[in-house]
Amino acid sequence: MATMELKKEGDVFVLSLINGARANTITDDVIAEYNAVLDELEAAPGNAALVVTSSDPKYWSNGIDREWLMTMPPGYLTQLASSLDRLYLRLVLLNMPTVGCLTGHTYAAAAILAATFDFRLMRADRGFFCFPEVDIHIPFTPVIHQIVNSMADRPVVNELVLTGKRIGGEEALKMKVVSAIYPGDTLLPKTMEFAGFLARKDRPMYTKLKRNMRIDLVRLQQNLPDM
Repeated sequence: MATMELKKEGDVFVLSLINGARANTITDDVIAEYNAVLDELEAAPGNAALVVTSSDPKYWSNGIDREWLMTMPPGYLTQLASSLDRLYLRLVLLNMPTVGCLTGHTYAAAAILAATFDFRLMRADRGFFCFPEVDIHIPFTPVIHQIVNSMADRPVVNELVLTGKRIGGEEALKMKVVSAIYPGDTLLPKTMEFAGFLARKDRPMYTKLKRNMRIDLVRLQQNLPDM
């Protein structure tokens, strides 16, 4: 794959975003790569967990590649939004524990993608988390609203979505957007340690509990129109 690499360490799958030259931004091709990875993960046997990290020290992901989007036909954003909804739903309902290892800036569509993970761990000393859609004039879909609302307490979600403010690791931890923060050199080892703990959980039971807590998202996925 061109923009990401999947490997397995013990019972933990590690998906590394490797397109730092483009700030790990999202295009149709990137969405296709994510879906190919999810095909593999959903079919993988046994207990397991997923960590999504980045090889770039500055960016986890900067959201949609806006330069690429400008080359697409007028109105293409609607089609892209539908593709992203499907990807977000697959991730938020994935049949194993998921942990985001937020190594750097996590913006816009990437922040929404990070919101799909069961847990998020963030670098303490570098990088911002931000939903800037109020300022870049891109509305949330009902799927995105539901996912973001499940990420943190409602007042926190209201503040982040309606102001577009960016938050660093310490504020993200205080607002309970992330579960823990660590220095850059220990973030991935600590994430792997936590993911290893989750990978020992019974996968069918973990999946059932997660999907029951997100039953509204299960229904949204079931009711998506065919593409």
